Amino acid sequence: MAIQKIKATVVGVTGYAGLELLRLLYSHPFIEVAIITNTQPDGHDISEQFPHFSGMYNLSPEAFDALHIMQKTDIVFFATSSGISKDLAEPFILANFPVIDLSGDFRLTADDYQKWYHKTPAEPALLAKSQYSLADFYDNETTSYIANPGCYATATLLALAPLAQHHLLDQNSIVIDAKSGLSGAGKSLTTASHFVNVSDNFTMYKPNSHQHIPEITQQLHIWQPDIAHIQFTTSLLPINRGIFVSAYVKLKEPRTPQQLQELFENTYADKTFVRVMPSNELPNIKQVVGTNFADIGLTYNPETQFLTIVSVIDNMIKGAAGQAIQNANHFFGFPESTGLNLIAQYA
Repeated sequence: MAIQKIKATVVGVTGYAGLELLRLLYSHPFIEVAIITNTQPDGHDISEQFPHFSGMYNLSPEAFDALHIMQKTDIVFFATSSGISKDLAEPFILANFPVIDLSGDFRLTADDYQKWYHKTPAEPALLAKSQYSLADFYDNETTSYIANPGCYATATLLALAPLAQHHLLDQNSIVIDAKSGLSGAGKSLTTASHFVNVSDNFTMYKPNSHQHIPEITQQLHIWQPDIAHIQFTTSLLPINRGIFVSAYVKLKEPRTPQQLQELFENTYADKTFVRVMPSNELPNIKQVVGTNFADIGLTYNPETQFLTIVSVIDNMIKGAAGQAIQNANHFFGFPESTGLNLIAQYA
C-alpha cells in the first residue's frame, strides 16, 4: 500500500542548507519535496546546476508564491539567509501553516535581532507566534512556526544544557571557544572565504559580536535564570564542514568528575542524537561529519577547577538541515530519527 507522503517546499534551495535539505529529504519515507523556490528561477531542472541530483529530482526552482505553496504542500522549510524569511513569513503564520525556519529571523526578540543582525526585525506580533526549538529538547511546541537553532548555538547549548538545567554554571565563568568549517559562513563570496585565505590558515572572526551569542544566552537564561552573558569567540577552520566547541566553565557547587559524567549521561540517555563519550575521552569532528549526531566529552581539572566540555557536530546537518528535519519529525509525530539514520563520512 502506497504511503501518502507529506509534501514539502524548500525556500532558498540553492544555498548550502537548502541543498542539504534536498539531499536528506530524498531518503525520508514520509516527506517528499514537491516545490523548490529560488530568488531568480530560470526554469531549469535543479540537476542542471547541481549534477549530484541527476536522476533523483525532477524539480525546477519556482518563484516564491505563499498561496501556491500552501495550496500544494503541507510544510515549508525556509533555508534562506537572514533578513529574508521575516518578510515572507506573515501569510504562513496567519494561516497557522507549518514552517521550519533555518534562518535567524525568528530566533530572537525584535530588539536583540536588530542589535545583533543589524536588520529590521519581523513584527512583534509575528515573533510571538514562533517557537525556538532545540530539537533534542523539543517540548510539544504548539506553534506551527518553528525557529531552527543556529549551528554554533546547537553545539554550545548541548554542551552546557546538563549544567544549566541543574543551575550549576558559575554565571561569571562561561568561556566558549567555537570553531567552524567554511560552509558555516554560507555561499556568499568574501575575501575571508577565498581559498588562499582559508587553506593552511586559522582565523578568529566576529569576536564578541557573533549573532549566535544572544541566541545562546537567551536559552541558557531560560534554563538557569541568573545567566546573562557568556564569553564567546568563533574561529574558521580550513575544512568544509564541522563545528568544534570547547567550553571552559566553573561550577557553583563542587562535583566529582564521576558525578559530572553521570549528569551528562543521564541528561542524554534518551536523546537519540546526542552521544556522550566515555569519561575523559573527547570527540573529534570526523566522527560526526555526515550525521545528525552531536558528540560530547568532558574532562575536569582539579587544580584550576575548570570543567572542559567538547561538543562536535556537522554544521550543515545537526546545525541546520538535519535538525530541521528532526523538528519536522517531532511536529508530525514521526520517530525523530526518521530519514536521519546516517553514519559518519569518516574517510
